[in-house]
Amino acid sequence: MNPEPPTGTPRATATLEALHITKTFPGVKALDDVSIRLAPGSVHALLGENGAGKSTLIKALTGVHQPDSGSIVVGGAERRLSDPSAARDAGIGVVHQERNVIRGFTVGENIVMGRMPRRAGRIDWAGVTREARRCLELLDLELDPSTPIVDLSSAQMQLVEIARALYTETTVLLLDEPTASISAAESDRLFRVVDRLRDEGTAILFVSHKLEEVYAHCDTVTVLRDGHSVLESEPLSAHSHDEIVDTMVGRALGSLTVPDRRARPVAAPALSLVDVTTTAGHHGVGLEVRPGEILGLYGLVGAGRTELAHAIVGLERITAGELRVNGEPVRIRSLREALHRYRVGYVTENRKEEGVFLEQSITRNIAVTVWSKLQRGPGFISAKKERDLVAGYVSDLDIRISSQSQLTGRLSGGNQQKVSLAKWLAAEPEILIIDEPTVGIDLRTKRSFYELIWKLADEGMAILLISSDLAEMITLADRIAVMDRFVINGELENSHDYDSMSRDVIHLIHSGAEVAR
Repeated sequence: MNPEPPTGTPRATATLEALHITKTFPGVKALDDVSIRLAPGSVHALLGENGAGKSTLIKALTGVHQPDSGSIVVGGAERRLSDPSAARDAGIGVVHQERNVIRGFTVGENIVMGRMPRRAGRIDWAGVTREARRCLELLDLELDPSTPIVDLSSAQMQLVEIARALYTETTVLLLDEPTASISAAESDRLFRVVDRLRDEGTAILFVSHKLEEVYAHCDTVTVLRDGHSVLESEPLSAHSHDEIVDTMVGRALGSLTVPDRRARPVAAPALSLVDVTTTAGHHGVGLEVRPGEILGLYGLVGAGRTELAHAIVGLERITAGELRVNGEPVRIRSLREALHRYRVGYVTENRKEEGVFLEQSITRNIAVTVWSKLQRGPGFISAKKERDLVAGYVSDLDIRISSQSQLTGRLSGGNQQKVSLAKWLAAEPEILIIDEPTVGIDLRTKRSFYELIWKLADEGMAILLISSDLAEMITLADRIAVMDRFVINGELENSHDYDSMSRDVIHLIHSGAEVAR
């Protein structure tokens, strides 16, 4: 059934419609009779859990995937979007969650990429600068087109991608998790741009797991569940927050209750940093994590948290101070040494580039850290032991797969994150660093991650948790260390009272003064 237009919006003004879209991959029907309608001057939320079909729908709308059946109508005319360039020609632009820039190019080259201005058969470099500057000015973005793209923050790269969409005269803009990995201040700037484009008549599709952002900026909503559209292009104001959550997960989610965790044993620290300085820029950093404890490391984007994790596991160099494991000073030179010699695991925030091998099977991804234990002879891995090991983690972590041989790149973001975690758990670490565990992950999967992290701590694992989500940090951590500009400003015992904890954490970020608890 075709979706009804939002109240007050005539069907004749529709910019883009996807009607009865079905798409099947081997063993998986990713989309089943899905419809959506985007209107000019509107921000339309596309919601659903990981694996619901959101990314597949976006790829169908941008020419990456060809639907098995159904039609795509742009400006009242049916279009066959045979590839991404055909989608751009139809006025459809997209900004993906993972940055889609060429890192060796300048800002200007990234904006005009694929449609370089030419004169007499050669690239018109003055034209590149002129056109790039015009698009940047449309966004009130003060950037020099000659700036190398690698010198920009993630949020600035995102705005450059929007500038690229404006260069190609986009009338429909698809934003896939645009705020997943940027700070609150950067998100505010992005939304100012979104609101301006909406007011100028652009049709915008907004994908997010952050419902507070959805309710603040979106007009209409479509919800996908298990490849079906269970709510089609309806006014968002007609549905409460709880109704949307129930529609996404198919049942009432209920509030997440912080467990009354047992008293943590007074034990010697499993991991200690003593007055540590690194090549990344840290100075005088000290912290301790004990067995059975979750230490949160909080700070704004760019505070130096991930870089500190890299220093612990040997990806950055410690130039002064001491790193201690179980009280003994150590010098870790690689991830392999961290895991196999010192039992330190690291679940990276960048799962697509560092966490998993997208073109390898689920089996290979999970078993890679313990191949030496699975050998049945020199150079031979026991396939049965490998399958049995993986089956256990697939079951325990509820990883949604069609088979163990499925390519990991075909999984949803949440399931890829579970595979990344399973890889480290298989090696049985005593200390686990988890960096941004739930970025881009749906509500139900996020809840299961929280429960798993609590369980690992209760079983005696020392956990260093890095998160940009303050509510998540206050929910999960036992103590919270606050980092700003590569320095620890102070540390707080977590009362799990959101109002008081958030006030104290923000105070530490901005003042650097210790808060008495």
